[in-house]
Amino acid sequence: MTTPILTFATTHHALWAEELARTHGVPAEIVPAPAEANARCGLALQTLPDELDRLCALLRAEAVPFAVHRPGG
Repeated sequence: MTTPILTFATTHHALWAEELARTHGVPAEIVPAPAEANARCGLALQTLPDELDRLCALLRAEAVPFAVHRPGG
């Protein structure tokens, strides 16, 4: 199973997502956005596969725009 990466349109959204994850105890780390993700922002947020649904739900609830990228998949 690949490690999911969330990509963003802006640095602001990436950092906001990281702050929300930290505040809610969701393990996540800022990483460079992979070139193949075609992200508009150079930052991405990586989380554990088991935490993806929880993190996505949190970001949707807070209206943080993002896309899910699964490397190699």
